[in-house]
Amino acid sequence: MAEQPGPETSLLAQVLAADSTEAPPLRTTRRGSQPPARGTEDGKPHPLPSRRNSILSRRSSFGMVPASRRPSIGPWMLHRRVSFSGLPIFQPILKTRLENTYRMGPDKGCKFDAERVQQVLEGTLTCALGTTAYSSQGSAALAQSLTELVHNKAKEVVPPRYKLVCHVVLGQQGQQSLLVASRGLWDPETDSFASATFSNASLFAVATVYGVYFE
Repeated sequence: MAEQPGPETSLLAQVLAADSTEAPPLRTTRRGSQPPARGTEDGKPHPLPSRRNSILSRRSSFGMVPASRRPSIGPWMLHRRVSFSGLPIFQPILKTRLENTYRMGPDKGCKFDAERVQQVLEGTLTCALGTTAYSSQGSAALAQSLTELVHNKAKEVVPPRYKLVCHVVLGQQGQQSLLVASRGLWDPETDSFASATFSNASLFAVATVYGVYFE
C-alpha cells in the first residue's frame, strides 16, 4: 500500500509551487504623480503653456467685464493717471504761500477797544441770562454756551489780527463776596481786556475777554 503524504509534506509542496510561479511585475508610482499626457489625434503631445502666454492671458482677462453687466464709471475713468491697484493718483495739493507783511503792530485806529467790548459783554449777558435760575446740574453746560456766545459777539467788534481768549465764571447767588483776578504776559501797547458782570436773584456771572495782537 502506498503511503499517503502527511500534512507537513502537502504544505511544503504548496509553498514550493507558489515560489515556482512568476509574480506579475508591480507598477511603482509616486504619490502625487500624474498619468502621462495623451497625445492629440495627430499623435503629437499638447504644447505646454509658456510663462509669457500666461502673463498675457492674465492681462487680457484683467479688464474683461461680463456681458450681462455694464462697466461702472469709477475714479479711474475720471483721472488720467491710475495706479496698478486701480486707485487714482491724485496730484499733491500745493499750499498757498503768503508774502510777509512785516507788520509788528496794528494799524492806526485798529486797536482793541475795551469800552466797546465791555458794552457788548453786558448786553450779551443780560439777554442770555435774564431771569435764569441757577442749577448745579446745568451750570457747566450753561457756562460753556455763554463762553461761545461771548466769543462770537466780541469777534464782531474786534479788529482783525487779534486773538481772543474768553473766560466766564458762573455761580449761585448767596450774598457772598467773590473776586475774579487774572494775570498774563502781553504787550500793553496793543493788547488789552474787557470784563462785565451780571447778577440776579439766583445766580451771578463774570465774563472776561482778552485781546492779544497776532503778529
